Amino acid sequence: MAHSINKLSTTQINKLARAGLHGDGGGLYLQITKGGVKSWLFRYMKNGQARGMGLGPLHTVSLAEARVSALAARKQLLDGIDPLDAKEQRRASTNAAAAKIKTFDECAEAYIEAHRSGWKNAKHGDQWVSTLDTYASPHFGSLAVSAIDTALIMKALEPIWREKTETASRVRGRIESVLDWATVRGHRTGENPARWKGHLDHLLPKRSKVQKVEHHAALPYADAPGFMSDLRKQDGISAKALELLILTATRTNEVLGARWGEFDLNEKIWTIPDDRMKAGKEHRVPLSKAALCILKMMKNHRQNDYVFAGQRENRPLSNMALLQLLKRMERGDLTAHGFRSTFRDWVGETTHYPREVAEAALAHLLKNKAEAAYARGDLFSKRAAMMQDWADYLGHGKRMVG
Repeated sequence: MAHSINKLSTTQINKLARAGLHGDGGGLYLQITKGGVKSWLFRYMKNGQARGMGLGPLHTVSLAEARVSALAARKQLLDGIDPLDAKEQRRASTNAAAAKIKTFDECAEAYIEAHRSGWKNAKHGDQWVSTLDTYASPHFGSLAVSAIDTALIMKALEPIWREKTETASRVRGRIESVLDWATVRGHRTGENPARWKGHLDHLLPKRSKVQKVEHHAALPYADAPGFMSDLRKQDGISAKALELLILTATRTNEVLGARWGEFDLNEKIWTIPDDRMKAGKEHRVPLSKAALCILKMMKNHRQNDYVFAGQRENRPLSNMALLQLLKRMERGDLTAHGFRSTFRDWVGETTHYPREVAEAALAHLLKNKAEAAYARGDLFSKRAAMMQDWADYLGHGKRMVG
């Protein structure tokens, strides 16, 4: 009975070379292939059928370790558990758990793809990818999303919080959104370490305390007529686009992305759809005589559906076109967006038009609830008069009174 188990010795198993099964007792066997590869096998009967479960190769699993594994298997059989079935279930559970583990980068990619169609343009999705790749991924992109904690978030944000406050704030918000998504999808649990209120606001200074306010370079309104005179001497589509932008006090993307279907030249209205507006709300722009003149001129040279067609087929003029134009005019100190400030200063300092009329022209949402409730319409007729006065001022340099 003493020799029914533990029959083999370390010396024996090292010398054995004959292919086949060499029993140690208790169902444990040293298995040798024809090629001389040695491994451990536990054999047993289950419901009248012989079954075998590998316990690992000899070079990894020692004789003593194989005997421990065989003993554990025999105990499972006594408890009515099939050791091979139990091993396969453990492997399946491990694989399932591994499949559930997602890295931050994987979750970020999934989040972006899930929301991309709901964003206004492809550029927004590209910005998400770029900022997370630059500021989050180097710190924890390859880590399991469940392992991300406050220390890691701070490691990503602290170096840029003071110098790139606006960017850092956006990164924080995007990380928070990705982690919220991961929680809902079951990839992590607990509080979101990227949340601001009641958490990071105790660790980082408020944006208002450290952020440097950067304004778009704007032209003083007194110099606007002279600039417009110089602009009208420039050739090319970009000059016409910038002129329309100034006359309508609109944004670069709104002008360059303008399609002919948005214009009713007879009614003198340009209707910018909500999906092209920053505030996500449709905006009607009254067209002055000067603006209409530009549009009629462009229509005579229409190339595609865009008012200001670019060089690529069925694509608008590039965003860089206006900046390049300003550089050619030796006005690299200005930005196209800054002309909105020029217009706003002109309205506020030289006319009697109410503030809400000027804000409506700029498509700004009024923060004051009382003002917003009062100005329920878009004040179109008043804005039409104001924009004509603005065009007249730009053309003649005269001060207009609303």
